[in-house]
Amino acid sequence: MSADAAAGPAPDWIARYLERLAAQRGYSAHTVAAYRRDLSAFSAFLDRHGRLLAEAGADDVRAFVAAEHRRGLSATTLKRRLSAVRGLYRFLQDEGVVEVHPAQDLRAPKGPRRLPETLDPEQMTSLLEHEDDGLLDMRDRALFELIYSSGLRLAEAVSLDLVGLDLASARVRVTGKGGKTRDLPVGRKACEALSDWLRVRGQLATAGEEAVFVGRRGTRLGARAVQARLRRRAVLAGLDTPVHPHMLRHAFASHLLESSGDLRAVQELLGHANISTTQIYTHLDFQHLAQVYDRAHPRARRRKVEDE
Repeated sequence: MSADAAAGPAPDWIARYLERLAAQRGYSAHTVAAYRRDLSAFSAFLDRHGRLLAEAGADDVRAFVAAEHRRGLSATTLKRRLSAVRGLYRFLQDEGVVEVHPAQDLRAPKGPRRLPETLDPEQMTSLLEHEDDGLLDMRDRALFELIYSSGLRLAEAVSLDLVGLDLASARVRVTGKGGKTRDLPVGRKACEALSDWLRVRGQLATAGEEAVFVGRRGTRLGARAVQARLRRRAVLAGLDTPVHPHMLRHAFASHLLESSGDLRAVQELLGHANISTTQIYTHLDFQHLAQVYDRAHPRARRRKVEDE
């Protein structure tokens, strides 16, 4: 198909592309609606500048992203809009509408990277050593000790089966993103809490249940229940910040990196495919150092007083 075939209204091609996303790629209605808004904005931009979809070049796409950036759109939205445009032009290439992909090598502007929320060692101690009261509290302590001890994702923790836990050698085997398996060390405190829980687990678990962590009904504990139990435990422990399970994984990474300085080891333990993902914890470590500096350095204290 030649470029002349795309001389009709651009929304026709956009509609066909969105139909393919929904029908063949299985995109959710929410994602398709977001892409529709993104591509409608791109189409309107081209119309304002007298450009057809099949005629647009890299400069046009770059100008569109820049205009949206000036409008104040977030880096996340800009990234999604550019992704929608890229996908549209891949579709047009497949259909023979265009030969050159105008957005292939373009990148959206980077926004400020949000640092993950975490807990300091004192807060972790308050959370984990809060007094247990019954089977569920024993289970919770074992679960949260394990997540913090080994840096588990919530999904890895709730999917853990008995066969994956080896307390004799203080190891746990989990399956993470992409089906990748990791063998991880388990700390002494976590081993003790897990041993206590496994001694009484049979009072809750149904016959044949393989999950390490079970709920009131004796079946595998769900992620939402873990989130609710952690919020409850944080309140009872007197923490004044909302706590969610991923904060325990963040605490594991930041505390380990702060003590060891071994970024590669932390990457392996977390199961990050790319070390750039792990490097965010170096920023957390710097924040801690900056706080220590501001508290302890004479010039820093003086500057703070003068600023007041």
